[in-house]
Amino acid sequence: MTIQLPTGNGEFKAYEPRKEPFAATPGTPFTSRTVFSAAHVVADPFADVSPDSPAAVDWDATLAFRRHLWSHGLGVAEAMDTAQRGMGLDWAGAAELIRRSAAEAKSVGGLVACGVGTDQLTGPATLAEVRAAYEEQLALVEESGAQAILMASRALAAAAQGPEDYLEVYGHLLRQAAEPVILHWLGPMFDPALEGYWGSSDLDAATDTFLEVIAAHPDKVDGIKVSLLEAQREIDIRRRLPQGVRCYTGDDFNYPELIAGDDQGFSHALLGIFDPLGPLAAEAVRVLDTGDAKGFRELLDPTVELSRHLFQAPTRFYKTGVVFLAWLAGHQSHFTMVGGLQSARSLPHFARAYELADRLGLFPDPKLAEERMKNLLSLYGVNQ
Repeated sequence: MTIQLPTGNGEFKAYEPRKEPFAATPGTPFTSRTVFSAAHVVADPFADVSPDSPAAVDWDATLAFRRHLWSHGLGVAEAMDTAQRGMGLDWAGAAELIRRSAAEAKSVGGLVACGVGTDQLTGPATLAEVRAAYEEQLALVEESGAQAILMASRALAAAAQGPEDYLEVYGHLLRQAAEPVILHWLGPMFDPALEGYWGSSDLDAATDTFLEVIAAHPDKVDGIKVSLLEAQREIDIRRRLPQGVRCYTGDDFNYPELIAGDDQGFSHALLGIFDPLGPLAAEAVRVLDTGDAKGFRELLDPTVELSRHLFQAPTRFYKTGVVFLAWLAGHQSHFTMVGGLQSARSLPHFARAYELADRLGLFPDPKLAEERMKNLLSLYGVNQ
């Protein structure tokens, strides 16, 4: 039996779905790497909202997905870009998500770290206002008992006049932080409003400022997350970090080689692609825990084609593919997104994502995934 998938050029291809899923079993936390999956939120499909309304979240389904990730030994990076921060999920929604997810993590013994930003600011802001917004969110995350991830701020990018402003704001926050944080450098391919972050569009100059912040407060920085989609730049930054400061790769194009590392070090992981790849990624890291880097690469390398597809330009819409695959996999009952973002990718894009994910065995019930894919195709007028 085959399914007819649109190819994007007006034609269709016959694809024969896989019969058996990838065999992965829940397991304990990893020993060689710290691994976070940046998890998506599940929208409430029955809420009467518009794309401009505050987010309507299905909290039960959202927390159930986090329990799925924790059951495989993955940590959850909460209220991050994957959860549509700044793209449908406002600060009020993110704050509730942090509180609920942190409480759930405590109840199941799961690892959780939460994003700290400035998205309660809705217009132009001064540096003092940016700092105060960061402080408000940092306090909430710390009160929840979760680790803090200092995210890049659109408001800071707009207000800062140069590198010295970043040094001042981040230095102030790090001095205040009760526990070591993760610093997150998100590139403009994920959010165009972050162009010129750290005070320069020259990435070499920006890197120097980023590293200067860390060097001044190494005891307050657990690690960094770099999302620039440049493997060599991440490696170069990783090699310049102070002793004891980790690098968490956020490179959804080159993660297998960065996590595997080389004779001078390796990256841990904080990745959006580990949302749909959860069980498979966990299995690969457990193989790496045994010292089998080759086996790790054999499992994870074939996933890169799917990741590059989901994260293709405009990269910021990768969340649509992530939620689409969660629906096909049966983790949620619908394909509705906060802010109506399910419309952000084309039918051929979805068809290719389905094919690549199915080839990897990512769907626990391949027949269900096939039926749901056919239902989506029928909405677009494609009859099988």
